[in-house]
Amino acid sequence: MRAERLELDELLERVDRRGRAGLDTPAGRGSLRRRLRPQTDPEAFGRLAERFARFMGTARFLVYMTAFVTVWLAWNTLAPASAQFDPRALNYTLLTLILSLQASYAAPLILLAQNRQDDRDRVQNAQDRAQAERTLADTEYLTREVAALTIALREVATRDFVRSELRDLLEELEARRDDAVPPPATATLPEGDR
Repeated sequence: MRAERLELDELLERVDRRGRAGLDTPAGRGSLRRRLRPQTDPEAFGRLAERFARFMGTARFLVYMTAFVTVWLAWNTLAPASAQFDPRALNYTLLTLILSLQASYAAPLILLAQNRQDDRDRVQNAQDRAQAERTLADTEYLTREVAALTIALREVATRDFVRSELRDLLEELEARRDDAVPPPATATLPEGDR
């Protein structure tokens, strides 16, 4: 019984995850609206916007756009009136519409790309700050260690100090030996024999 209940709960969760209403919820306009709304991947759209913005910032785009507008204007100015699809007499209305449409899509896509770049820069700055803090902590630690070693080395006997101490000890030992050795014995005769 318990296993069947768990299977039923799992089935209801799967149905809810797909965006459909549960069995206890009446089907309303909200669920239909949710199903009809297009699903987009924000990351994929952001990458597309960045590629578009990057392309629009190149000399190649400017050359292509200049060539397109030049061909458009030349065709609709120099071609016979029957072949013109956007005549000069109407002030190139279709060209103006196309350029306005392109600009109206380009501006938000460029802003989206800039926002994504700002987010990346913010994350990079936070990582750089954390790295700088770690580096500072490491440097401070090493500075303290070097200072401790310097202090410890002041207390360590140097070679010259050891030599001078050994020299002093040697002189002291020689002085003791000279004091401890009795003078050479001279042949002394007993007093009566003199």
